[in-house]
Formats: sequence, structure tokens, C-alpha cells
Amino acid sequence: MTILQLASLLIVLAGAFGAINYLFLKLPGAIGILVVALAASIGVMVLDHFLPGIGASAIIRETVQDFEFSAALLEGMLGLLLFAGAMHVKLSDLHGEWPVVLLMATLGVALSTAVVGVGFSWLTGMPLMVALVFGALISPTDPVAVLGVLRDASLPRTLETKIAGESLFNDGVGYVVYLVLVGLAFGQAEGHGGGHGTGEASQLETAARLFAQEALGGALLGALLGWITFSVMRRIDDYALEVLITLGLAFGGYQLAVALHLSGPIFAVVAGLFIGDVGMKYAMCEETRRYVGAFWVMVDEILNAVLFLMIGVEVFALTFDIDTLKAGAFAIGLALAARLIAVAVPILILRPFRRFSRGVIPIMTWGGLKGGISVALALALPESEWKPLILTSTYIVVIFSIIVQGLTIGRLATRLGREPELV
Repeated sequence: MTILQLASLLIVLAGAFGAINYLFLKLPGAIGILVVALAASIGVMVLDHFLPGIGASAIIRETVQDFEFSAALLEGMLGLLLFAGAMHVKLSDLHGEWPVVLLMATLGVALSTAVVGVGFSWLTGMPLMVALVFGALISPTDPVAVLGVLRDASLPRTLETKIAGESLFNDGVGYVVYLVLVGLAFGQAEGHGGGHGTGEASQLETAARLFAQEALGGALLGALLGWITFSVMRRIDDYALEVLITLGLAFGGYQLAVALHLSGPIFAVVAGLFIGDVGMKYAMCEETRRYVGAFWVMVDEILNAVLFLMIGVEVFALTFDIDTLKAGAFAIGLALAARLIAVAVPILILRPFRRFSRGVIPIMTWGGLKGGISVALALALPESEWKPLILTSTYIVVIFSIIVQGLTIGRLATRLGREPELV
């Protein structure tokens, strides 16, 4: 099957499953598509079990493996999704919340990675460094899923900004941490020889340099290309051309960041913030603002529908047994505990110096939805004896997060997040 045929099939299925959800289930759009896709996938497996002559599961499994979900998301869709999400966050709002966002996206990701890694290593006997890779890939939250389910919760603006900003930046930071740890874990596995001290110091120095290059370089590239795009758009008054220019920035800039070994996700967030705030205010007329805004909302919705469909059918790429199911169930609790620590510690550090909305810790803990990036990172791992366990556990955590947390976070946020906290 060609790439065009696969893309066509995904669009058709996303539309069909979306219609089924709209007419019958009436769940939030992307979550409903995931539920229908997952139900359809399990239905095919059950049918194949009782009627093995059909062989549908084998055909679908081969198609799913050929599609390369990881490459499709990390090298194509992720940049557009993060750019679209960042377009809706205002720098003026983020400016007042930057200490919280910065701590949660750095210290929070580090704490979450450590808690999950140590706990998962203890449970499964997995080498600690490999388990830390699992911790890194399961720590990022899905900004679009979070913003989608909180849209109707009427939260205080400061809480919305914390959730949106932290979700956008911890995706980029988590991805960089993952790359560093993969290099350490699987580099060690390949060539472990003699001396300990010098080799470990050299590896840590290389890891620190890689982190700085990826994270800071991606942010600088996003600011530079965002400013260049802004300067060009100020001279143009043609909404169709300006929509095309923003699409070129998101697509081309992300690929340039990857080619330069910089963080594509962080590039996309910084560029999207710049264009969504400064660009919208000073480089676009009212008509262009409407068209550019509507275009990126549509890109957001369509790609999310396709992404959640892909997550639903990825179940065909997994192998389940009682041990992996137990590990996956344990990983759900571990991920929630790690998320609680990643949220609570930065807030407790900052609480003496600033006000926080009522219910901020439980809302941000339960609202830290995992998504497609975690599945894609698990699929992108080098082949090893631990990859199937990591992949299945990641999938279980993501499905629980999107369906259970995603369908209940709105009510929790509405109940806890309306009134300001008294300090």
C-alpha cells in the first residue's frame, strides 16, 4: 500500500469513526474516535479468534507495521500539532506564569522520569537506565488532548495558562531527555568495556551538551524563524498567502531543526507562540487573523482525529500476556504518582511567593493526559529484550489516560477550579 493510499484510508476511517461517535457515543471528538477505533480493532481480533480462516488481524497488523506510526508522528504530525497548540497561547498570559511553567517542564519532567524509572526497574527487573528511558517517554503530556477536554470547564485564566504552557513545553523537554537517556542506556549496552569513571564522566558531559544543544538551539531557531516570518508577513496583506507562509514555517522549520540536530518540538512551540501572539497582533489584518486562526484550528482537529485513530489501531502491533498486563496496570499507578510529584513539588516551592488557583494540584495531576508522542517514542526505541514490555506498558498507560482521565477531567476541573484559592 502506498503512502497516499494509507493516508486516504486513515482520513476515511477517521471520518467514519467520527460520525459513529457523533451519532451514537457522543463523546469528545478525538476521544470518541479512539474508543471506536479500539473497539473495532478488538472486534476484529475476537472475530479472528473464533474464525481463524479470515486472517484479518494478520493483514491489518502488517499494514500497521508498514505505516511506521513513530516516524509519521515524530517527523511530520508532531510539529504541526505543537505549532497549532502554541498558536492559541498568548505570550502576555504566559509571561506571568513562566516560573511555574519552567519548573514543571524541567524539574517536573526530571522528577517524573526518576520516579517512573526507579519504580519500573524495581517491579520488572529492567536495568535502571533502560527503565529511566521508559520514565522519560511516559512523562510528557499531550497538550492538545489536555486543552480539548478542558475547553468547556470554565477555568480561571491563570490555571488554563499553566496547563497549556506546561503541556506544550514538557513535550519538547521530555523528548530531549528521552534522546539523551536512549543514548546513555543503549550506548552502554552496546559497548561496555573497561574503565568506569572516565567513561561515565564523558557520557554525562556528552549528555549535558546534547541537552543544551537540542533544547536551547530549538528555542533559538524558533525565535529566529518566527521573527523572520513575522517581518515578511508585515509587508503582505493576502490571507491565503499568509496562511501558506505559516504552514511553511511549521513544516519547513521543524524539518530544519531536525536536520540541524535541534529540538523540533521546542522549535514548533516557540515559533507558534511568536506567530500566535506577536504575529497575530502586529502582522495581520482582522480578516487574515480569522483565516489563519480558523486554518490552524482545522489542522489541529483533523490531525488529532487521525492521531487518535492511529493510537486505536496500534493495538495490532502489540503482544499481550499476563505479565505485561500486570506491568501495564502497575505503570498506570506509577505514572499518576510521578505526575502528582512533578506537579506538587514546583507548586510547593513557589507557593510562598505567589497565588495559585483552587484545586491546581489535583486538576493538573489528573489532567496530565498522555498521548501519541509516548507511543511513538516507545516504537522508536532500539530493538532489545525490553522493548515489547515498554511498548505494551506505554500503550496501556496512554489508553487509560485518554479514555478514563480524559472523560473525567472536565468534571473535576469544573468542580475544583472555579474559585480562586485563599492565601
